[in-house]
Amino acid sequence: MRSTHPHLAARGPLRLSALRLSVIRLSALRLLALAALLPLAGASLAQQKIEQQMTYEQFKAAGLDRLSPEQLANLNSWLNGKLEVETAKAAETAKQSSGEDSRGLAVAASREPVSGTITGTFSGFGKGRSFTLDNGQVWQQIDSASITGVKDANPKVKITPSLVGSAWYLSIEGFNTRAKVQRVK
Repeated sequence: MRSTHPHLAARGPLRLSALRLSVIRLSALRLLALAALLPLAGASLAQQKIEQQMTYEQFKAAGLDRLSPEQLANLNSWLNGKLEVETAKAAETAKQSSGEDSRGLAVAASREPVSGTITGTFSGFGKGRSFTLDNGQVWQQIDSASITGVKDANPKVKITPSLVGSAWYLSIEGFNTRAKVQRVK
């Protein structure tokens, strides 16, 4: 069923492009909060029937007033499903397009381990030292763990979250000692 109503025809298929553009522009922290709220917003809109979202004039001009109650219910059901799919797509697009990896920076961020390589030479642990990874993240040691007499170019590292609390620990491949770190960039 194709609408001949100019307002609806110009819009084409249901799209949330304005929402997508707004979401893409949000910071990573706001993005996480928004991603959590999007299903609620979609559910709220989905509960409104099309006849509640349009003026009577728009509804009539689209020919929807000629639908049987069963046809109208089917249309509302289809639109609700479409809205849920588009909301999920917008949330995923926003998550992917933020391009920012916030592990270690925010409490609500992912607690997945970070693997990578230290760029440059690793010359041991020492409180206050910064470690720049090949992915651009910068981590600073905040405890007094030490490894001395080491010179290793571009060593592989793994940064893992603590089991309890918000601490993160950096370990160098081939060494048993790990240092407590915090992400600074």
